[in-house]
Amino acid sequence: MSRIATCFADLKARNRKAVIPYIVAGDPGVELTLELMLALVDSGADIIELGVPFSDPMSEGPVIQRGHERALDRGMRLRGVLEVMSLFRKHNQTTPVLLMGYANPVEHMGHAVFADRAAACGVDALLTVDIPPEEVAGLNQELRRVGMDNIFLIAPTTPEDRIDLIAEEASGFIYYVSLKGVTGAGHLDQDAVTQSVAEIRRHTSLPICVGFGIKDGPSAAAVAAVSDGVVVGSALVQCLADVAEAGGSDVEILNAARAMLGDIREHVDSCS
Repeated sequence: MSRIATCFADLKARNRKAVIPYIVAGDPGVELTLELMLALVDSGADIIELGVPFSDPMSEGPVIQRGHERALDRGMRLRGVLEVMSLFRKHNQTTPVLLMGYANPVEHMGHAVFADRAAACGVDALLTVDIPPEEVAGLNQELRRVGMDNIFLIAPTTPEDRIDLIAEEASGFIYYVSLKGVTGAGHLDQDAVTQSVAEIRRHTSLPICVGFGIKDGPSAAAVAAVSDGVVVGSALVQCLADVAEAGGSDVEILNAARAMLGDIREHVDSCS
């Protein structure tokens, strides 16, 4: 059983929901990324979503776009992300980590080479925003060969026949995008999320986690009540950037991450 499957089975047995923080590798500091990952786990993260910096992160809003830019300016690339993962696995062998990014870096490295290197570093899954399910067969073959999951996004506008196609290709869990548009945009519509998650469940037995629009503890709890987990991205990236831009030390940045995720963890647990 994969780390992700084991994680969700354990959460289900304990009647808990997954908390999945997203950070951009290399932001707000290359050397700080490992410490941030460990701090997030200590504060209640069940799975970590690690963004691979890319020059044209088209599905991201301004907050995460700036995070990508800062990370790239510091020299973080896919190879560096895999190095961070190797270091993380020296400290933590149980927490699943998925890489979220875009096709270009993976294709430049080559599907087979990427799969081998990522698996060797302890990566559990990949989410490539710009590879549609119709074009994923080659990549999926390599990921499955090394036991890595392939996470897919489903949006409010995804038609039913396409949900079926995504469900056939996906593994690990389904990532439901609660808002139309880019990350960090709009406001959550609780009723719409509830209805959409219920519809997706008719097509798959995979866990369904919801992201985009999770800004704090109350919004996380509201979404967790109708899903299997929540993803917090833009709000966390902005929180870390604010502390860094104010001249905060590494310790202060880590403490801010702990405080924010700890609050989200507490609210999510309250809805179980």
